[in-house]
Amino acid sequence: MPTFVFGPEMDTLNETLTALLEPVVKALGYECVGVELGGPQAHRVVCLYIDAAQGITVDDCARVSHQVSGVLDVEDPIDGAYTLEVSYPGLDRPLMRIADFDRFKGAEVRVRTSRSVAGRRRLRGLLGGVDGDVVLVEVEGEPVRVPFDAIRGARLVAEV
Repeated sequence: MPTFVFGPEMDTLNETLTALLEPVVKALGYECVGVELGGPQAHRVVCLYIDAAQGITVDDCARVSHQVSGVLDVEDPIDGAYTLEVSYPGLDRPLMRIADFDRFKGAEVRVRTSRSVAGRRRLRGLLGGVDGDVVLVEVEGEPVRVPFDAIRGARLVAEV
């Protein structure tokens, strides 16, 4: 899995890619879980996560990849070379939209922030949902309010 770079420029490009690719994914009958762009400037990696009620197969990923590749070729939003990866989000599903934090309320999550929140930049705890633009996480029995704009990455913790 690539190392993802965050910051204002990357946030804008991730938003552009999501706005560009989400309608394509939905038109094919899948949920667009999210898009992450990472890797070094010389060779980016675009990770597109898709899901469906019946699950995702390799054929589903290939179908979406074919359609999305065409859109990326025409729109050309990324400078330089990149690799497109289309996959199922997995058990440690990334949480990318504020609605995701409400949808998975009660689940265990790992959250990385861009700035210190409650004296930490990495949190692990139970997801308490959202309150406006704040994500609620119970860490070691204590409620922590995490501003959504401070979140740089969040994933469900896989239950094994």
